Amino acid sequence: MVRAGVVVGDMASVCDLSTFHVHFSLFLITVQVCLTVGMLDLHRLRTLREFALRGTVTEVADVLGYSPSAVSQQLAALEREAGVPLLRRSGRRLLLTPAGQELADAAGPVLGLVEEVQTRLRAGDDSPGGTVRLAVFQSAALALLPTALPMVARTAPRVRVEVTQSEPAQALEDTWSRDFDLVVAEEYPHHSAPHYDGLTRVTLIRDRIALATPSGSPTSLAEHRDSAWVMEPRGTASRHFAEQLCRVAGFEPDVRYETADLQAHLALVRAGLAVALIPGLMWPSAPDGIVRVELDDAMHRTVFAAFRDASATDASIRATLTALTSAAQQVAAA
Repeated sequence: MVRAGVVVGDMASVCDLSTFHVHFSLFLITVQVCLTVGMLDLHRLRTLREFALRGTVTEVADVLGYSPSAVSQQLAALEREAGVPLLRRSGRRLLLTPAGQELADAAGPVLGLVEEVQTRLRAGDDSPGGTVRLAVFQSAALALLPTALPMVARTAPRVRVEVTQSEPAQALEDTWSRDFDLVVAEEYPHHSAPHYDGLTRVTLIRDRIALATPSGSPTSLAEHRDSAWVMEPRGTASRHFAEQLCRVAGFEPDVRYETADLQAHLALVRAGLAVALIPGLMWPSAPDGIVRVELDDAMHRTVFAAFRDASATDASIRATLTALTSAAQQVAAA
């Protein structure tokens, strides 16, 4: 267990640095983290938590960028530090013991406290810096990033934004589990995106959805009961929304083409091979030869950003979020 005298000594040395303004509340949080963690290594705690979330050493290795053998070594070292069995074998599977599950559950709040301490320490720096790991889906990346990223470069030049294209549902989970710092996600009417405790959402834009048809095709949804359709893969929110919209109109859509690439949707429509439901962020890049047909009842998807509560005051994340918000406002005004 970490002794209080050691913690006080460390905090005193931090307070000597004019860069930081450490308040008493921050001191209390630091003590709480230290007393909770004791002699357990934080990196190994995160490895255990990822194992609890992912279920296999291989998946943990992929997420953390380690080799499977390195993950196994991290877990074994944490078990020695804890002094109790954290894992057990069941055939070829590796499972958590009750003690391992309890420690994995406790690791989330501990890691959140550490992140909050680090964020508040960085808040004393007038010029935000560091890396922001941003997850974003395709149409938001195409519409928002060309404006948002140069804005970050101008307003916060020390911030490095690393962008990964990821499907919204998975990206939200990965942001909650600390694989990303910020996510741009979406939800369709009557189909809410997953909610996670500890994630804050900020709406960026309400994106109107329209029917895309080849030039010269019928201009109402119901008239396309015999048309070929292109939709996103089964299981996605957009696919569920599109199928339900067609069913409410009285027909089962003939989904002949299935792809997550909305640019491919537009290409198939332009070639006269299919019709599609296209969200507003994609229409500025739609090629000639495609007709935009507004739906009788206006339908919108909500594009939003989400980040962990513990990083809410992180200046780098706030600078990135501000740029994304500004880019969305420009798109909405166009």
